[in-house]
Amino acid sequence: MKLSGFYPVIGTPEIAAARDFYTQWFDFEITFEADWYISLRRKGDVTYELALLDYTHPTVPEAYRKPVQGLLLNFEVDDVDAEWERLVVQGGHKAELEIRSEEFGQRHFIIADPSGVLIDVITEIPPAATYVEQFSDEYAAEKFGGTTGE
Repeated sequence: MKLSGFYPVIGTPEIAAARDFYTQWFDFEITFEADWYISLRRKGDVTYELALLDYTHPTVPEAYRKPVQGLLLNFEVDDVDAEWERLVVQGGHKAELEIRSEEFGQRHFIIADPSGVLIDVITEIPPAATYVEQFSDEYAAEKFGGTTGE
């Protein structure tokens, strides 16, 4: 199968608030907007797309017409500390998880969007030696230059 696109669609009762959140704080732009569906794309980069859908809309099979639950979106960035400052310290978003470094190779924090979707803002860091072997050799060489974190 050859994909021509792949993106999450968030079923939410908070379409307008979620639209404003992603356009204001994560640099998405609107590519389509109806009262029940909004398609977003990162400005200048068609690779990153996201859609918002009124979960009660008839295009959703009736048994699945429920608001999003348990979804976590990862946003990998170059400087997580700068994003912490922008989003939490200056932007006033509540930290659902305070900024911290993890032994498995991430420095990150988590906030939530208006729909309750968790947004994990991450910068990859070298993992502790105990985690290096859990990465594929190719990925470790590409991301960490073979660094073991020791």
